[in-house]
Amino acid sequence: MAAGLGAESDHQQQKSIADFDPQKKPPKRNKYAFACAILASMTSTLLGYDIGVMSGAAIFIQEDLKITDVQVEVLVGTLNIYSLLGSAAAGRTSDWIGRRYTIVLAGAIFFVGALLMGFSTNYAFLMVGRFVAGIGVGYALMIAPVYTAEVSPASTRGFLTSFPEVFINAGILLGYVSNFALSKLSLRLGWRMMLGIGAIPSVFLAVIVLWMPESPRWLVMQGRLADAKKVLDKTSDSKEEALQRLDDIKEAAGIPLEWNDDVVVVPKNGRSGEAVWKELLLHPTKAVRHILIAGVGIHFFQQASGIDAVVLYSPRIFAKAGITSKNGKLLATIAVGVVKTLFILIATFLLDRIGRRPLLLSSVGGMIISLATLGFSLTIIDHSQKKLTWAVGLAITTVMSYVAFFSIGMGPITWVYSSEIFPLKLRAQGTSMGVAVNRLTSGVISTSFISLYKAMTIGGTFFLFAGIASVAWIFFYTCYPETQGRNLEDVEKLFGNFHWLRDSKAAKKTAAANNQSNGDASGASNVQLVGRGVTNGNN
Repeated sequence: MAAGLGAESDHQQQKSIADFDPQKKPPKRNKYAFACAILASMTSTLLGYDIGVMSGAAIFIQEDLKITDVQVEVLVGTLNIYSLLGSAAAGRTSDWIGRRYTIVLAGAIFFVGALLMGFSTNYAFLMVGRFVAGIGVGYALMIAPVYTAEVSPASTRGFLTSFPEVFINAGILLGYVSNFALSKLSLRLGWRMMLGIGAIPSVFLAVIVLWMPESPRWLVMQGRLADAKKVLDKTSDSKEEALQRLDDIKEAAGIPLEWNDDVVVVPKNGRSGEAVWKELLLHPTKAVRHILIAGVGIHFFQQASGIDAVVLYSPRIFAKAGITSKNGKLLATIAVGVVKTLFILIATFLLDRIGRRPLLLSSVGGMIISLATLGFSLTIIDHSQKKLTWAVGLAITTVMSYVAFFSIGMGPITWVYSSEIFPLKLRAQGTSMGVAVNRLTSGVISTSFISLYKAMTIGGTFFLFAGIASVAWIFFYTCYPETQGRNLEDVEKLFGNFHWLRDSKAAKKTAAANNQSNGDASGASNVQLVGRGVTNGNN
């Protein structure tokens, strides 16, 4: 009996040590939250496909409709400006009808736009289709990351919230492949098929979204606590985390923690739209002002550093680099799509391991080097009287490295970061503001790129983008705290103090020292246990 008690005591001691082991494995990935994130993020494929397909379709549209370079710029770039209307309306719409039905609405609007573009008979008709599709894209861009962030547990939020960018890249690759596959059709039919075929995935997406649960945070904002708890139980790593998330959301929504009825009446100040805009823009706290600058700033720099210019006009860039055949240019753009998709997939696994901040700074640093080298190689090619194979190879390589560095950090982190930093009652409107800045900046770049490189040379344009990316790196280094592993309701506490960088460094040193001491203590305990086991065995 004494031996039994001794064994039980040893077992309990081993169990307690395992419970506090710093090397303890993290919880398994929540499959239900994973599925919800995939379904919501698939709506981003619509934007990606449109970007990818238009880069090649523009070649054939210009040839068929006999339009000028300026008209090509307007055609390609205005979808991003039109999407401003969608993203501006999406915040209020999602608070009104819910996140899930807003995704359905986005798919339905894009479906109509894709059909109009596919059946267009002239440039004006085509622009009407672009307008409608742009509104659908704006809705999808704003709501996908918000829904995914609100469903995801903190342990995998970075991984899951990066999915919209993954599907944007997948859509771009599909668009590039569609360009190449349909380029063999007749001139009049080919580009119309490229654009019109985008209606098919929008129908599929609108249907499958109906199987998704509603966002638990939106349910709490409506006072539907029982429904929110059911969703949180399925999307959290543990029952305890689900209860904690529910309490955090209730507190953020202004609902007293002791209210536990299935349905409650939400206090008016918890969901007043006018009050939200006042708190966000007119009378923000120090923390909210910092969050707004960070949320809008990251969207601005993502596009101002030239990614849409490269993705939308890659055939022209490759032509400037010395690739002359249509097939060669289209195949090179497919390579761009493959690289972007591959590196965004790598990024999804790094976000919750390395953290947002190191990945973002490394990514932008690589973009600066790539853009500067691309500008150098294109300048050499532009001023050379003969074809320089090494310069052509360098230009193509740096295009690939630029999209790789973008996709491994700047691309996904923009959506992850902006969707998780805003407080609950400001999240829909704050995120929609970020998306609006993103689309406006993208629209300005994509509607002026051809005119810009004609005015200041193709190489000079990429030197400009490199300069903007350098400013972005400094901005991110000084203004962006790490949010990895934090609950959404806790993230706000990181902002409002611009001395956080000093505090963060001190915290890292303390954590490293604690981990080292814990490791030494754990090692000593394990030695004692082993010794005790040997002694017991000898007895």
